[in-house]
Amino acid sequence: MHWFLGLFFLVFSIQAENFNQLDWSENYRLPVGDNRKNLFSVSDEELLELKEKGYVHAQVYPVEITGLLIPYQPLITFLNADTTNPLKKLFYELSKEVSGFKSERELYEWMNLHPNKSENETGIFKIPYPNGKRDQFYISAGLINRHGADGLTFSCFNCHSNNLFGKVVPGLPNKRPRANEFFHKALGIVPFIPSKLFQKSVNATEAETYMFQRTKSNLTSTASLVPSVLGLDTSLSQVALSLSKRNLDEYATKSKMLEVMPRKNELKTHVADSKPLPWWNVKYKTRWLADGSIVSGNPVLTNILWNEIGRGSDLVELEKWMQENEQKINELAAAVFATEAPVWTDFFPEESIDVSKAKRGELVFIESCKKCHGEYEKAWSQTDSEHLPVTELIKTTKVKYFEKTPVKDVGTDPGRYQGMKYFSERLNSLAISKWMKTKVVPQEGYVPPPLVGIFARYPYFHNNSIPNLCALISPPDKRPTVFVQGPSLNAKTDFDFECVGYPVGNKIPLSWWKDETAIYKTAKKGLSNQGHYKMFLKETGEEKYTLAQKMDLIEFLKTL
Repeated sequence: MHWFLGLFFLVFSIQAENFNQLDWSENYRLPVGDNRKNLFSVSDEELLELKEKGYVHAQVYPVEITGLLIPYQPLITFLNADTTNPLKKLFYELSKEVSGFKSERELYEWMNLHPNKSENETGIFKIPYPNGKRDQFYISAGLINRHGADGLTFSCFNCHSNNLFGKVVPGLPNKRPRANEFFHKALGIVPFIPSKLFQKSVNATEAETYMFQRTKSNLTSTASLVPSVLGLDTSLSQVALSLSKRNLDEYATKSKMLEVMPRKNELKTHVADSKPLPWWNVKYKTRWLADGSIVSGNPVLTNILWNEIGRGSDLVELEKWMQENEQKINELAAAVFATEAPVWTDFFPEESIDVSKAKRGELVFIESCKKCHGEYEKAWSQTDSEHLPVTELIKTTKVKYFEKTPVKDVGTDPGRYQGMKYFSERLNSLAISKWMKTKVVPQEGYVPPPLVGIFARYPYFHNNSIPNLCALISPPDKRPTVFVQGPSLNAKTDFDFECVGYPVGNKIPLSWWKDETAIYKTAKKGLSNQGHYKMFLKETGEEKYTLAQKMDLIEFLKTL
């Protein structure tokens, strides 16, 4: 028995040492062709266990002390109440729009959350049920118990998972997230609801009433903006504007005066919207954000910090939680880095890929795209590949990205990267940022990301302004200026197979136009679709490639 305990503690100490020796510094370099999929250098079995635990955290938010929790049972009572209920009547009076939610399910589906149906899935699509039970109603809608009351909150998969043609893909950006809009609605209503009315109207317990009061209080120290269009996220502005409601000390303590009269911040009007990023790319990078402005620090800690600033949390309490919950943070980080991209043949038959065409497209890619987006070795380049089935033949055997993640200005909309300068200094001055060793340095341009799983990541650019790859390879003045960010449930109606992405023009399903929040207009501030085209031009300004060659390029991109 003693030898077993000794071995256990030895293994644990080695694992703990691996966890604590990760290099998140600005000087870290990732050898070309290498990646950090196995972030903690553990065995395959241990990595799978870490990934499963991390995916549970991605569904049920691990930060138990989070600033915002919705009392769960009172929410259900409220949704089921008729319009004579005094709380519901007040809600309608305060809200500019009458809520159409008649059930919990309708709320989650409006937020574009998805049921966990992992019993029918295998491989990268299998998402574990929390606690091994099928008690997770919709992915990322998690319950946290505090003082005997269940509180609802939304976790990582809210923005970093999406239903793609019937399969929930972990790590894929949510194409139609409404978390910001939901928060904005709550911010305009909840602080004005009397706690006694809440308690009486929904039969709330003392613990549930306390949770409601705490959420009300934290909401008053936050701010939010609704995204310019469905599909984008305003978290950058929410963090900056929330900080403007706090004191300028090292822990950004609360201020009743600033909650009423916040300091001015340009992000109140400057549009810095961007989309969530795919998880499977982080293993290749040394900078995490689209604008490359986080030059050091653990990305999971940074994300939690920014999220909790936007939730009104006390930063002293948050720092203490981080210091006491290293294992949870490591599990979530392990899952993020170990997430793998889907491949074309997960959704479409192998005969839908023209390998000869893709090989020609590879030559175009090497000439015009490799310099910024890296190199992708293919199985078809191996000497014994002629007998491989197409599914194996098109696989990427190695990704060769960069030792240091680059930032390039290729003329795309500058709103996001310019927005970082309006609060980076304040972020860097926080004691918790210094403890985390997270440093933010505004950049000029964006990270040219690895293109793994690019077929699933439409619409393109950091601001979603390019609906499909045909638009991406077209001259900027020929790109669609209006399209609709519809669902991605049916590959036959919701996807342009040839152009890879959203259908445009008369191919757009008529039903999509009914959702005005999803109509993308590139003329709006922050939504420009310009730039990223010089690589397709000769030095004389003439087109370098024929349309057929560009379509070959798209065929190659399908295989990444």
